[in-house]
Amino acid sequence: MAFKTLKEIADYAIAEKLPFWKAVLKDDCEENGTDQKTSVEKMAHLWAVMLDTVKNYNPDEVSASGLSGTDGEKFARYASENKSLFGSSVSEMISVAIKTAEANACMHRIVACPTAGSCGVVPSVFIPLFKSGAATEEDCIHALFTAAGIGKIIAMNASISGAEGGCQAEIGSASAMASGALVEMRGGTPEQIVAAVGFALQNLMGLVCDPVGGLVEIPCVKRNVIGCVNAVSCAEMALAGICVRIPADETVCAMAAVGRAMNVDLRETGRGGLAATPAALSIVHR
Repeated sequence: MAFKTLKEIADYAIAEKLPFWKAVLKDDCEENGTDQKTSVEKMAHLWAVMLDTVKNYNPDEVSASGLSGTDGEKFARYASENKSLFGSSVSEMISVAIKTAEANACMHRIVACPTAGSCGVVPSVFIPLFKSGAATEEDCIHALFTAAGIGKIIAMNASISGAEGGCQAEIGSASAMASGALVEMRGGTPEQIVAAVGFALQNLMGLVCDPVGGLVEIPCVKRNVIGCVNAVSCAEMALAGICVRIPADETVCAMAAVGRAMNVDLRETGRGGLAATPAALSIVHR
């Protein structure tokens, strides 16, 4: 099959009367010369790692730089006091996003999905639904195949690297992966999955990569939050039947062009954007 676009995956799924995730699974097996059972077992392992990252989160630990840590637990406590403007589900997503990203900053094991800097987005959308009983483990594993298929197409036709395409390529891609996968999980059609991807990428188009001190901490950890909230809102729009006017595959190509046009100072060099502010420079010189 060797899909080259999201539309190709959706069209194949529709023609073969398969869910989107299974079309991705079949493609994965063909590409890697493996069987479906082995592929699913590998994905189940990644799901288990995502769960362990949050389970083993240390609320008192800070990163070696001192720039990250404890905020995931801080938000969880805030949400538990019913102060959050969001419902419990989205509040839990925010907490998981921060905890996972902080775990990365503290050098714990995470799943790069698609990158370490954006590792909190996809699990933050799945884990709260799983913990609440709104999704089964099987649902989550299947949806991860959808996320993987989306990420692969973006990587092929644009980039998932902040150094190459800015943070739109990392948090933007992760948000698109999570959004499309969430649509799959909620029973959406292949067309709705692709629409969610388009919305998510368009919303974060042009996001720069400007890590303070070159560390994947500020503003990276908190950008995982906007990635997950964006993913949910875009999935909801797609499930509501709202039309995405610019097709997702064209959006991916546009994102690639925007990344190429970005000044090098805005692509993970730590020389522009927030990294060049007085406050950031004072942190670096501390």
